[in-house]
Amino acid sequence: MGNLSVYDKSSISFLVQACLEFGHNQSLHQQGTVMSSMAILAIVALCLWLVVKFLNLQSSPSIPSITCKDQKFCENIIKHCPDLLKRYVPTPLWGLSGHLQTIVHAVVGRVRTRQRESVRRFSRLADGATLTWDEWTPLDEHPAAGDYTIAVCPGIGNSSETVYIWSFVHYACMHGYRCVVLNHLGALRSVKVTSPRIFCYGRTEELDVMLKSHVARYPTTQMVLVGFSMGGNIVTKYMGQPGVRRAPNILGAVSICQGYDAQRCVSSLLWWREFRRFYLHMMTENMKSIIMRHRGVLFTEDAKARHQLDERKVFMAATLSEFDEAYSRRVNGYKTLEEFYRDNSSLTFLDGIDAPMVFINSRDDPIVPSVILEDVRRHCKSHDRTLLVETEHGGHLGFYEGGFLVPHSVTWMDRLVVQMAHSLVSGA
Repeated sequence: MGNLSVYDKSSISFLVQACLEFGHNQSLHQQGTVMSSMAILAIVALCLWLVVKFLNLQSSPSIPSITCKDQKFCENIIKHCPDLLKRYVPTPLWGLSGHLQTIVHAVVGRVRTRQRESVRRFSRLADGATLTWDEWTPLDEHPAAGDYTIAVCPGIGNSSETVYIWSFVHYACMHGYRCVVLNHLGALRSVKVTSPRIFCYGRTEELDVMLKSHVARYPTTQMVLVGFSMGGNIVTKYMGQPGVRRAPNILGAVSICQGYDAQRCVSSLLWWREFRRFYLHMMTENMKSIIMRHRGVLFTEDAKARHQLDERKVFMAATLSEFDEAYSRRVNGYKTLEEFYRDNSSLTFLDGIDAPMVFINSRDDPIVPSVILEDVRRHCKSHDRTLLVETEHGGHLGFYEGGFLVPHSVTWMDRLVVQMAHSLVSGA
């Protein structure tokens, strides 16, 4: 090539340096692009994992598990409850998630429901409280050709006007049952509170008055008690409460998604695991909103002095335990919160139950952790005429099925409870 001038040498050096720098920059750019792509893929993968986890898509429908010592009782239940031998298949798109089942139940209740006119009954209790319940007549003859009543005790803050309640009632009436539904004190907006208290987790007085009044009106009717969530706790306590003369003509009872032990349930809601603190907040705010609605009657000067109520502490309560300490245990006459929870937990009264009893819970219930079911499992393993049904899915009072996005109006639980009522009627 011959000798290069100083100018040529410097030009070549510049070009080489430029090429090296361009290659280096390209390499950095490619690395940055790769890293950005990897970050995006990681974020997408994380989102997909969260969706799969939240929707519980790694799970699959299964047959409910049954715990029962009494073989004859179990066989009679299964004979009339064919759904216990089949897989419960939740609504495909979201039904495997206990959270979504619970949220849809809380927000929507039931879909495509039909409401019928009812007769509202009233009774004035000894302390001046105005008790109400609603009554529906059967829409068809009962398969056993008799007069049978399903008496319903709803969940916390619910009433006969709550969607899931009258949806179930309509289905039960179609299968030959007369239905009565207790309205918890303070739950109805249209009925004013007439004494300085609202409903309580385990107070059985109102249920007892409704049942005895109903039997007095229909002396030949035979009753199956059905309790949802808090109502299940009340029904179970009523069935096992010592020293209480229960209403006659009770064939048995069914409890759905109750928590059995108030202390452990409230404590478990303090966990961040499974978003339980979210449900705790919603339940606490719901209780405070009911109190606020009847504030003028509940916080009279006489009531505040008699029960040592601090109105500010009640409305400042951030958790159910704080609310119960500030209000519930005081109004209901308990010295300590521990005593209040113990006496208002059905677990305390299980051994006193002497009639057929069926418990139903889902293992993915975000409000009632499955660990709490251990006590009732032991009870059903050692007592006659008691049975526990556990499902893998269903959430808290959800149990939706059918459809893809929009479920059927009748839930798996609606069908099962009516089948349970048939089995208790057949064993009478």
